Amino acid sequence: MAILVTGSLVYDHIMNFPDSFKNHILPDQLHILNVCFMVDKLERSWGGTAGNIAFTMKMLGGEPLVLSVLGKDGRDYLEYFKESKIKTDYILSDKKQTTATAYITTDADDNQITGFFGGPLGQAKEKKIVDVVKEKFSLAIISPTDKEVMIQHLKECKEMGVKTVFDPGQQVTAFNEIELKKMISQADFVIGNDYEIKLLQDRTGWNEEEILKNTEFLITTLGEQGSVIKTAQGETITAGVCAPLSFDDPTGAGDAYRAGFFVGYEHGKDLKTCAQMGAVAASYAIEAYGTQEHKFTKQEFCERYERTFMNGVEKLEI
Repeated sequence: MAILVTGSLVYDHIMNFPDSFKNHILPDQLHILNVCFMVDKLERSWGGTAGNIAFTMKMLGGEPLVLSVLGKDGRDYLEYFKESKIKTDYILSDKKQTTATAYITTDADDNQITGFFGGPLGQAKEKKIVDVVKEKFSLAIISPTDKEVMIQHLKECKEMGVKTVFDPGQQVTAFNEIELKKMISQADFVIGNDYEIKLLQDRTGWNEEEILKNTEFLITTLGEQGSVIKTAQGETITAGVCAPLSFDDPTGAGDAYRAGFFVGYEHGKDLKTCAQMGAVAASYAIEAYGTQEHKFTKQEFCERYERTFMNGVEKLEI
């Protein structure tokens, strides 16, 4: 069954700063902050939450239906998706603005500073999902994009009776308390890294137990510590990481995790297996510079999973 993926499509400009940001910022002079980071690497690549999730999902044999907006310079992104056999039927186009763009600088400690131009992304709210997407889908991932688009898409999917994933990401601070509480209550899954989930708690005033009174599953990714899934029934499932062969760029690892997790979920896997599939997908993303530069076949993915989590004894079928 297809999975709807709403969110951003972005041209990423990824830069590597070979030192630590902290060595160039004076804490007692933040009121007159003026810094320049000399980067030693710059790459322009395909990005955006919806694009990243769909890219890895497709390699896993999933059928992502991307709903987003590209700008007047978006033709090459469409052509790239078509070459990757990702459906572009539901990607809207704005002939006036340029495509959303991100400038991401990562330092030696894996801290990131991002500048983001949203461009036409907000126009996705101008049409209802039922009027755009003509195929059936069993799950909808509402990933970071324009705030009003996320609110509308989550509400529509809930009304359609589709299982929903609320992935606020770096947009969590754009919502007020009431909006966040409502969106959590409309979702079946809430997912974020530990920092994002902490922000979510701070802005709602809800702790994990209270969040789980309003949604079924809370997924927290912990970087090198793996991930934790907590359920409304009181279960706690932990999953470890899959060590990458190289550590080139962490950008996009979270989106790859989401792709692995929810493809596993659609295949009826238990939550621990889903989380471990997410970990394996993330390991491939970390091995490549850029969010959609990693490559694997389903066989290679399964073999890495089996070596990491099954000691090569059992088989993973997806």
